Amino acid sequence: MKLSSLFIVFISILTLSCSNDTDDQNPSQQEPQLIVKFKFDSTQTRLNNLGQPATMPVGNAAQSPNFNIMSAHYIELAPTALTALGNGEIIYKGDETTAGGANAVDFQAARIVAENEVFLSIPISSVQAGTYEWTRISLTYQNYDIDFLHNGVDYTGTLASFVGFNNYITSYQVANQTVAVNGNKLQGYWAFETLGTISEGQAAGTTVPNPIAATSPVPDGSCVVTGEFSGGLTITGNETEDIVVTMSLTTNNSFEWTEVNADGKFEPNAGEQVVDMGFRGLVPIVE
Repeated sequence: MKLSSLFIVFISILTLSCSNDTDDQNPSQQEPQLIVKFKFDSTQTRLNNLGQPATMPVGNAAQSPNFNIMSAHYIELAPTALTALGNGEIIYKGDETTAGGANAVDFQAARIVAENEVFLSIPISSVQAGTYEWTRISLTYQNYDIDFLHNGVDYTGTLASFVGFNNYITSYQVANQTVAVNGNKLQGYWAFETLGTISEGQAAGTTVPNPIAATSPVPDGSCVVTGEFSGGLTITGNETEDIVVTMSLTTNNSFEWTEVNADGKFEPNAGEQVVDMGFRGLVPIVE
């Protein structure tokens, strides 16, 4: 099988693991800031949709992808596990547009960052004082490298996946090549680049951990991951220094497939099918 058609093998079965800005994004201000960064952690506990530890199903295998960059569309702080989605303190919401027809995330205006880069910086004074036990993040874009085996040879490729509810895209870069879209793509659109070739596909569904699903569910297709602050995040309104929150996202064996050859290596040309990919948990850390 040619490498150019390698990922066409599982286009139909690939399952992706899922306005106005509310800040001025100016961390140089003298006023104390609430700063949000992202971290990719392959050692954190791997969770299921209900936020419970997830073991590897018999007959499946997985790897921890090497994440390059990501983007989010929505960040909310929730006081308690009873706080409904949207009723907490919304500290960020990205741009949306109808340029492609239906309302969609405006990918060209999205904030895309690598690990430990500042994603958000807003004055602490703009956040309602109180203690927040939970945070919710709607993920929209993931770009990471995975390893695979093809005809006995090990390769690495780059996967770009769009997990927002709907995404307006003019163009984007996967690894070295640019893909032109100029329209809307629903949640599950992806492209894979390896050895100078690009494959594209469309799939739906992802594991979206939510430990408080029983009291505060999230809509299907929203790709909202929920995580608990250890000890809470307290905003007094009298802060004199910045507060940095690192959103540590779980990548522990998050790229999962069904094994045909039980060797722990992903072999799409052998008929091994991807069943999940993306983030498998969220641990917000107050620094």
